[in-house]
Amino acid sequence: MRQIVLDTETTGLEWKKGNRVVEIGCVELIERRPTGRTWQQYIHPDREFEPGAQEVTGLTLEFLADKPRFVEIADAFLDFVDGAELIIHNAAFDVGFLDYELSLLGPQYGRLHERVAGIEDSLDMARKRYPGQRNSLDALCKRLGVDNAHRQLHGALLDAQLLAEVYLALTSGQGEIGFGGAGTADENARAAATSAFAALPADIAARPRVRATEDELTAHAARLETLRKKAGRCIWEAG
Repeated sequence: MRQIVLDTETTGLEWKKGNRVVEIGCVELIERRPTGRTWQQYIHPDREFEPGAQEVTGLTLEFLADKPRFVEIADAFLDFVDGAELIIHNAAFDVGFLDYELSLLGPQYGRLHERVAGIEDSLDMARKRYPGQRNSLDALCKRLGVDNAHRQLHGALLDAQLLAEVYLALTSGQGEIGFGGAGTADENARAAATSAFAALPADIAARPRVRATEDELTAHAARLETLRKKAGRCIWEAG
């Protein structure tokens, strides 16, 4: 079975408001084993970031100025995920954005679920396993022993790599994993995934690093609290 662990970064929270995808990151698993194959692309969004989104991703329009538009990378992206089962944390968010991007290209591109074998939402899985607890990616990393100390900003490929480790640990009781060696299934899953994801691709080193000031952090926290009050939760802290 071929699975693709996928994450996106966007200019804001809602595609219905015209927000766009600015990064896609994918990690390939074959028979629940990391293959080392990844697919990552920064994308020019042709619009401004919403307040707060730039601080979350660390991306800027200046950095994205020479990156391709979605129309230029759509075929390569679809080729990579074609026929695979997708593993996505809070799938409705990412799939909604990707379906919106595909819709802008014309009806011949269809919808994402028409291209893949299925879509598994790891957030739903985590909520069933840990009801009443926080199940954001950071919370799951801490709970399952996945090292995310290097995750200071949201990045699509980095988050997909962390999610792959989390997913393997979450599902380690579902049949034989086949990593071999002593230890529990969870330990074997984490060890194999960590080994496969030890080195990030070279192009990730060029990722811009935006250091928020204290005033910006305070403003960002206030923005998230406003979103929580209006919607009952904040999607960036999905849990």
